[in-house]
Amino acid sequence: MLTRRKELLIAGVIYFVTMFTLLTAVYRFLENWHLSQFNFFAAGVLVILVALGWGYVLSALIFAPKKQMEDTLTSLTNDIIHELNIPLSTIKANSEMLKKTMQDEKSLKRIRRIEDASVRLKKLYDELVYSIRKEMHSIEKEVFDLEGLVKERVSVFQDQKRNPFHLILEPFVIEVDKIGFEQMLDNLLSNAMKYSSKESPVKVTLKDQSLSVKDQGVGMSSTELLRMHERYYQADDKNDGAGIGFALVKAYCDQEGIEIYIQSEKDVGTNVDLNLSKVHV
Repeated sequence: MLTRRKELLIAGVIYFVTMFTLLTAVYRFLENWHLSQFNFFAAGVLVILVALGWGYVLSALIFAPKKQMEDTLTSLTNDIIHELNIPLSTIKANSEMLKKTMQDEKSLKRIRRIEDASVRLKKLYDELVYSIRKEMHSIEKEVFDLEGLVKERVSVFQDQKRNPFHLILEPFVIEVDKIGFEQMLDNLLSNAMKYSSKESPVKVTLKDQSLSVKDQGVGMSSTELLRMHERYYQADDKNDGAGIGFALVKAYCDQEGIEIYIQSEKDVGTNVDLNLSKVHV
């Protein structure tokens, strides 16, 4: 069975050979019969119409199956997204109900593990939905005050009652894909907490057209720093997770024109700094 690339190549060759043959025949015909300029113009128009018609037929034959396949894939993807959300919501609701009835610490600890796992699944689900919708439709950029968004996302992580946060923020308006920026920021905050001890503070600074997230965690060596943008790579194998956080951060920053700088030292910590000058309004 021919691949799509071979089908396009064969169709292109057939189209150009056909048009070359047709144009050569018209030229020879006009040259032999010494026809007038009007006849030459009429023949040229006829050739163009034939070319357009033949091109349309070839395009329909080539791209119609692809369009049908894309429509089927889109419908299937939407169904899967909807079905995935149902068990996630069920797990979350039932774990909350079980937690209210449990008394012993061992059972409560297991429930908290289930809740943590469901939170990670929900985060992956949201990223999946966002990525798919971004591929299917163009995402419009929004103008908003980043200070408010940073406070909102930090408060979500503060609810986990894990690491203390130290904020140095000032008003700063940017124009970007807001949902993508929120997910990117969540990845930075999540990684800062994941690779730090529970008592270790996370410092978030928004000033001078830059946003930085600094932790005092395990840090990375120069070798680990070079590999951190690889999908599924984790500097610390002891921590669970999808291992795609920094890859998503880098991809989003490249897309929006945000420069990213990372400084890290083993057993000292990591500082991620985003230069937001190009997205400042």
